[in-house]
Amino acid sequence: MRTLHRFRGARRLVRRRIRDQRGFTLIELLVVIIVLGLLVGLVGPRLFGRVGQSKQAAARAQIELLGAALDQYRLDIGSYPNAGQGLDALQRNPNVNNWNGPYLKKAVPKDPWGNQYKYRCCPGQNGEYDLWSEGADGAPGGEGENSDITSWDSSQK
Repeated sequence: MRTLHRFRGARRLVRRRIRDQRGFTLIELLVVIIVLGLLVGLVGPRLFGRVGQSKQAAARAQIELLGAALDQYRLDIGSYPNAGQGLDALQRNPNVNNWNGPYLKKAVPKDPWGNQYKYRCCPGQNGEYDLWSEGADGAPGGEGENSDITSWDSSQK
């Protein structure tokens, strides 16, 4: 009998605790939503501003790697690929002797904005070859994220 009485008492206690539990009020939910909105509004633009900088850094790194592959090509062949052969000569033999490629592990990459890298050679206007990306806008010149990333301008680093 005592165990039955304890069981009923425990059931009452559980029911009372369930009844006493309450969810969040509408005011509490609104305060949390407002605080989250302020955080996103203040921190978000700072984080998204870094995306453009990281794409420019990625383009500089890819240009450096492509430049190293071009130098290896020149060591094997004796000259850089001409403008007609382009950067594809790093991946596929353009019917030249002593080609020991491919000089890239994968296909020639596009720049971080999805455009082809520009290549001018034999000679370039700024060196033995010119290799560049036209930035986010895909047009020559520009400022900020739209500025050109080039193989010949060391001040960009």
